Amino acid sequence: MSAAEVLIVGTGALACLFAARLAAAGVRVAMLGSWQAALQAISQTGIQFTALDGQQSVVRAFATADPNEVQGVQQALVLVKSWQTERAARQLQGCLAEEGVVLTLQNGWGNREILSQSLGAERVALGVTTVGATLLAPGAVRQAGEGILSLGAQPRLGRLIPYLRQAGFQLEVRSNAEALLWGKLVINAAINPLTALLGVANGELLHRPTARQLMHQAAQEAAEVAKAQGIELPYPDPIEKVEAVARQTAENLSSMLQDVRRGAPTEIDAICGAVVHAARHVGLSTPTLEMLWLMVRALVEQPNQP
Repeated sequence: MSAAEVLIVGTGALACLFAARLAAAGVRVAMLGSWQAALQAISQTGIQFTALDGQQSVVRAFATADPNEVQGVQQALVLVKSWQTERAARQLQGCLAEEGVVLTLQNGWGNREILSQSLGAERVALGVTTVGATLLAPGAVRQAGEGILSLGAQPRLGRLIPYLRQAGFQLEVRSNAEALLWGKLVINAAINPLTALLGVANGELLHRPTARQLMHQAAQEAAEVAKAQGIELPYPDPIEKVEAVARQTAENLSSMLQDVRRGAPTEIDAICGAVVHAARHVGLSTPTLEMLWLMVRALVEQPNQP
């Protein structure tokens, strides 16, 4: 199949959400992934989508693990986990048109660099999203928050943006992509590991004094690392911002908590780990972030075999 207008790389929560909303809006969508259970479910029964208002629908989309079945892709959204980015880049090498564009909406740091190394920087665009999604089962997703798509300016996005607007996504285009990425990285580093460690929804962090203090400390540390690199965050106060996000997404289960509950690898290395490494590079200490990084790693790692 090569007639897709937008290729979604990934089959997880956000990938299914974007595919469902685009397809429901009349956009021809294909999905490229490696999770066999999801590929099978989507191929056999479609994407089971639950909207914010609770309305349920089934949306059909072509899904495959073979890049040869989606040749000549002009627009692609990369929505895999950060630890899957290298594999996604290899898949896209085999199907992205020379004049095509890939938009990464992934969490964490380093995804754009990995994609650019394989595909060329001129074919890669960076964005962040605050749209929330909860995976209910392979191929089944519930939207958990509306949110905004913030995209770094890139000439080739002119062909993709109309499709996203057609699907009802709220969009903004910013000139400074680095600020967008760090703006979300600060929030993710402060909220996601704590929710994963405590097993709670985002809003619960506001009602536990010690957790709230740790959230503040993590946000402040990450913001200081951004500042030391000359990056101006897209909000003036990181603590006020992280509090606001926790309130606005109070019922959401962070993607990291969902990963832990499913026994899947987390993105902790690309979130807290990336900030800790950046801090060391500029001579800063980030004790809270380093603790959260190591604790989440300890939570999910397998014991050494005798």
